[in-house]
Amino acid sequence: MTVAVPVSEGKLSPHFGHCEQFALFAVEDRNVSGRRDLTPPPHEPGVLPRWLKEQGVDLVIAGGMGQRAQSLFQQEGIQVVCGASSQDPGEAVRTYLSGDLEIGDNACDH
Repeated sequence: MTVAVPVSEGKLSPHFGHCEQFALFAVEDRNVSGRRDLTPPPHEPGVLPRWLKEQGVDLVIAGGMGQRAQSLFQQEGIQVVCGASSQDPGEAVRTYLSGDLEIGDNACDH
């Protein structure tokens, strides 16, 4: 499994489409086994779901994401978790895997 977290200034970004990088975490047996940081292509509707699918992503943990983007991820077979707080991206993945990730409101209003 590969989990993607949008990152800005070293933390989980509250604005999915405007992040600086994506931290991609390889997960084996519910444990993080590696991390790659990638710079995304320019943000345009539909680009990031396709690009992350090409990177082998199965799950995105985000602070906020619009409904259209969530729909596009579903079409690509990528699960989306919205409402995560700004935190260390590795910690977000570890707490998700342990079932302890606290989810609040989707930080995106479009």
